[in-house]
Amino acid sequence: MTITTLDSSSALVVIDLQNATVNAPVTPASGTEVVARAVELARAFHDHQAPVVLVRVTARADGSDAAPGRNELPPHPGSLPENWDAIVDDLAGHPDDIVVTKRTWGAFHGTDLDLQLRRRGVTQIVLAGLTTSIGVESTARAAYDHGYHVTLATDAMADLNPEAHRHSVERIFPLLGQTASTSEIVELLAKAHTHGYA
Repeated sequence: MTITTLDSSSALVVIDLQNATVNAPVTPASGTEVVARAVELARAFHDHQAPVVLVRVTARADGSDAAPGRNELPPHPGSLPENWDAIVDDLAGHPDDIVVTKRTWGAFHGTDLDLQLRRRGVTQIVLAGLTTSIGVESTARAAYDHGYHVTLATDAMADLNPEAHRHSVERIFPLLGQTASTSEIVELLAKAHTHGYA
């Protein structure tokens, strides 16, 4: 455990736990395990009336809203299945949750995430979701740049590439914030809301 404190004004931000991602061959946890831990975190934040943000990524079928930068990957083949971008049922549907829709890796660029958090007085975000080295890390970097305290629930995230996951957790995340397990975060959240600080 490296986490030292959790602000009473913390929010949970869950990245891309949607139909198209949770069945991908991720590691070290399965998509099902990541969802279960995210549900545990969301339940704890709901219990303390703390904000929960569910981030989903989407794109138009013709690719017209995709980031235009060149890369070395082939274009996405064919069409995506119906409801590919819908948040998984286990997380969707809580009336107080904030849903943010993005079209790039990170959850801050081109969205109202920062506005939603600041209007609620949020000073710290807890991040979970898929995938570690892409959506989660991109959002963590932007959160750090925006001046938020960042906590990363490392057992509530996974990646398609085990080396990429390990690199993010061991090399990048310690530069951006503090890491912890789901259970450690739930425990500290209870303390933060009992005493006003952790």
